[in-house]
Amino acid sequence: MHTTHILIANAQRARYFERHLPDHSLIELADFAHTTSTLPQRIHQAHASHSIEETGKGHGRTGHAGTQFEPHTEVQDKERRSFARQLADYINHEVTEKRCTLLVLIATAPMLGDLQPLLSYEALQVLRKKISKDFSHFSGIELKRQVETALT
Repeated sequence: MHTTHILIANAQRARYFERHLPDHSLIELADFAHTTSTLPQRIHQAHASHSIEETGKGHGRTGHAGTQFEPHTEVQDKERRSFARQLADYINHEVTEKRCTLLVLIATAPMLGDLQPLLSYEALQVLRKKISKDFSHFSGIELKRQVETALT
């Protein structure tokens, strides 16, 4: 018998469900929250704590004088990738422990892009569907209905 697990996620929240047959009910196994309430403070601290020398002042490839900076990565992107790592670790563990035999990911496009490369080989083998949608604001009957529609 297959045990289908469904992750519903965006950059701030993720919920992990087990889907039961024949009624396709969703049993919540885990709820993850990744708050970014300190984000403005972190951005301010990051900009205030680095001088130009620390952020990559140097000469370009041609040897001419000038300033060359590292590519800028948004703090929000780093936060989302950190959250994706946490989710992938949880999913990988569930698959390793044989609690999940089929996996469905329903997440925002950026989260799917960050999450999939972090999944183990075993998790990728049980991954049946990826859906780029944000269902994080649904609950109860409406969540079940949205999941049913997405999976058909």
